[in-house]
Amino acid sequence: MARPTLLIVEPEPNEALSVRKLVLETAKFNVVTAHSSGEGLELLKKFPNVDGIVLLAEMNGCENIVNAAKTLSPSLPVILLSANPNSQCGIVEYYLSSHDPEQLVKLLRSMFGDPRELAS
Repeated sequence: MARPTLLIVEPEPNEALSVRKLVLETAKFNVVTAHSSGEGLELLKKFPNVDGIVLLAEMNGCENIVNAAKTLSPSLPVILLSANPNSQCGIVEYYLSSHDPEQLVKLLRSMFGDPRELAS
């Protein structure tokens, strides 16, 4: 079985994107990254078989990515990260704090299994 692949869409600051990407790759998830909603939409077209999408609520155009993802596959899980627990971005299954990367890893492992075990 292949390791799950996630599309992470997050604008500046690049440091936050780098930290999340590093955490997920260290947990053995495959990661495709975008720095804007437009780039996220383009990558979703290029990689329509991603296993999930992680995006930042405060990003302009987050609803466009959610809508495109749900049009592509209604069951595609979308995880919204935000420092504000009241943030909204269309129909999203999961809302997590953007300040707790371990919570994201735990959720992804509960959804897809532990990729470290898949590699064995």
